[in-house]
Order: sequence, then C-alpha cells, then structure tokens
Amino acid sequence: MLFVSADRQEGIEEIKSCLAGRTTAVAGPSGVGKSTIINTIYPEAHMETGEISRKIDRGRHTTRHSELFALGEDTFLMDTPGFTSLNVEGIEKEELSGYYPEFAPYEAACRFGGCAHISEPDCGVKQALAEGKISQIRYENYKLLYEELKSRRKY
Repeated sequence: MLFVSADRQEGIEEIKSCLAGRTTAVAGPSGVGKSTIINTIYPEAHMETGEISRKIDRGRHTTRHSELFALGEDTFLMDTPGFTSLNVEGIEKEELSGYYPEFAPYEAACRFGGCAHISEPDCGVKQALAEGKISQIRYENYKLLYEELKSRRKY
C-alpha cells in the first residue's frame, strides 16, 4: 500500500515506479482525489476534477466512466468512477486495524494486547494520532467502521 498526496507531491515517484509494466485501475470512494493523482502522474489525461468541499472535507463525484491511459508501451492506468459505500462483510471488529497499515508501527506501544484503539488507556495508536503521525480523517473512519462492526448482529 502506498500513501500518495498529489497536493504535496508525496509518493508520486514511488507510485510511478510501481505502475511500470502493469495495467492498474485506480479505485476508491467518490471525491478522494483519484483523478487528481492521475493528472499528476500523467498530465496529458486532463481528467475533470472538482474543488474540495469545506462541508465534507473532500471532493465531489466527477468521474462518470472508466478511462484507460497508455503511459508507456506496456504501462496502462485506468481511472474509475468512485463508490459511495464500503461493504465490510466478512471483517471482524478485531481484524479491522489490520486494514489500517499506518497503525502497525504504533500498536506495539499499546498497553493491552488486542487493543481496539478506541477507549483503552495507554494506546500507542491514539498517542500517534495525538502527535499527528496518523491522519485524523483515517482514524475517524476507523472508529466509524469499528462501531458499525461492533453493532452488527451475528446470525
């Protein structure tokens, strides 16, 4: 997994090297910046992008079809429309932090094994969050998904 920011030009060279010799589809929720990243990697794409909404702190849905770009003889990149929901079927709440690789370096500092990183004292992940080492938005999304998984009925 690569963390990329088109605005800050972070991870762009790493992602370019990963794309070489492959066909890659860029997928993710609506308005998170997939087309902006593609425009940064391949300016000739001229993908339509929108402004960041102050209300929801992300862009709005602009891509309405999939489009494949030839970056080189054997390298292709596809922009795809975003999605609005994420199905978490098959994931247990105890497994969720494994889907947040940025938590991994800080989990060893948690006081309790099996720390959920929600309300436990001496949590390494929450400490990293307080120090700005983990994205507040990603952590808030983690908490929302955790609560959704926690409230899910088992049949």
